[in-house]
Amino acid sequence: MSGLGEANEQEAAYPSRYDDGTGHLPGAPGPSKERRPGVPADRRAVERLNPANPLWGSNGIAFGPDGRLYVAEFLGGRISAVDLAGGDLDVVVASDGPVRSPDDLAFGADGSMYIADLVPGRVWRRSPQGAYTLVCDGLKNPNGITCIGDRLFVNEMKADGRLLELFPDGGAPVVLTEGLALGNAMQRGPDGYLYYPHMVTGQVWRIPPDGGVPEMVADRVDRPVAVRFDRGGVLHVLSMGPEGIVTRVDLHGSGSRTQVVSGVVGLDNAAFDAENRMFVSSYASGGITEMRPDGRTRSIVPRGFDGPYGITVDLGGTVYAADHYRVAGPPVSAPAAHASAPVENRGEASGHDEVTSHLLAPFVHGIVADGEVLHLTSQFGDVRTYDPGPRSLRTRVSGLSRPMGVTVDPAGSLVVAETGGGRVLAVGKDDTVTVLAEGLGRPVDVALDAEGRVYVSDEGAGTVLRVEPDGTTTVIADGLDAPQGLAVLGDVLYTVETGRRRLRALSPHTSASWTEAEDLPVGAPPGLGAGLPEEEAELFTHGLPGLARRFAGIAAAPDGSLVLSGNGEGTVLRVIPSGPR
Repeated sequence: MSGLGEANEQEAAYPSRYDDGTGHLPGAPGPSKERRPGVPADRRAVERLNPANPLWGSNGIAFGPDGRLYVAEFLGGRISAVDLAGGDLDVVVASDGPVRSPDDLAFGADGSMYIADLVPGRVWRRSPQGAYTLVCDGLKNPNGITCIGDRLFVNEMKADGRLLELFPDGGAPVVLTEGLALGNAMQRGPDGYLYYPHMVTGQVWRIPPDGGVPEMVADRVDRPVAVRFDRGGVLHVLSMGPEGIVTRVDLHGSGSRTQVVSGVVGLDNAAFDAENRMFVSSYASGGITEMRPDGRTRSIVPRGFDGPYGITVDLGGTVYAADHYRVAGPPVSAPAAHASAPVENRGEASGHDEVTSHLLAPFVHGIVADGEVLHLTSQFGDVRTYDPGPRSLRTRVSGLSRPMGVTVDPAGSLVVAETGGGRVLAVGKDDTVTVLAEGLGRPVDVALDAEGRVYVSDEGAGTVLRVEPDGTTTVIADGLDAPQGLAVLGDVLYTVETGRRRLRALSPHTSASWTEAEDLPVGAPPGLGAGLPEEEAELFTHGLPGLARRFAGIAAAPDGSLVLSGNGEGTVLRVIPSGPR
């Protein structure tokens, strides 16, 4: 239903980081039908099933002194500025600078930008001239940040977090209060108090900026992730849930509440312009959306994939991708399908063909369809099974070290690549765990052939291996540069070689190998830089995973095509393979 019909013909409003200037993927046939040397003449083009994503997630947002809306892209390690009038998007804080994982931002009275750098635990000042100064180090998950004139405040997104005042010109931080149950986006209210959410307990609190006893002002609020006041002083509390709920709270009278449902999955932050128009961001799907008081929305910067990472196709042809914060897929293209589309598409009036959200699932990276259910792995170390009928999510095993790729064997057991543990595991129907192979370098993905034999891609060793029944491994191919996604189609094994950005085909029976597609948008895209070092990217910070490791997944579809994760630009790609040789 979604993704495997005709490829999406709509051009994105923002070009891919990989576009060659013609709107086509490098290496794919353009209007002249010319092909690059080495690309098989008998295969069809690499097709995008959705437009490239212009933002790598969107977290904290704030209007700058120049009137543009600034967007912190936590997963991209950068900050972009959006011209709401013309739609231009500029990278202002690049990912190759000192800021690693910007989660929120605020502007001081002198025009300086202050940035909460969550994973390293830092707060930065960027002067109006573009110079960076480290304001504070050693914080624990600094997230919510706000300025009151030339005063700077930040809170911590962790259990028993703190709310602190920082001093850009020197001086030790002052702790205003402790005990925050995951703090996040905060703001000064019309009464002069600082308002902030407790994400875990569903509460909104306030405290005087000079310190004092905190006071709870709202309880039983739906998953509050941010508090914002509009130009009239009305409190808006954003929900991080799938419905896109915003709750307005009357603080001046009865305390009554009104709710609107926007359908923007995973709201993160909001900002009001001079005309009191509300713009919201989404940690789950990026983009910038104008949200009207009745919940109707208008897309300003289209939403898309944060990854995607692992990918799968069910027997009906529906594409599902593990997208770090959610399970998502390419847009539903058939007009009749929109009536039953998930909640993210409701109220959408932009005309953009955006990505469809199926399930919020934090830190999900691996996925496989199994009949009517989906099996998922996450950076939390979980393997879980999702049944979309009752919308149930059951944990099968926990405590693993960065499980990644997952597939299903003929007996119904799950086969999992445990990347951090260097193992391949089987999780039985009764959830017992068996080690199939160990001592591997960095196994990323697994696949099974028609005979039920297990193959694994070892990114660290640059090999694709077959796991033998006695636990030993046989090398199918070596000398590869960071092979990740793995799939079997007929007698051919396909792997996404992310180091060389190409799709390699391997024949386990003849030892033949060839390139099916090259110059693919996988791995770090142009201009993004290396990002965090490996050890930091996989760091768990105070109980929360750090940044996502890029995982370019691949899956065979029922129609004989291959779909893979264009995670360097936020697309799902479709390839018609040339077949065995």
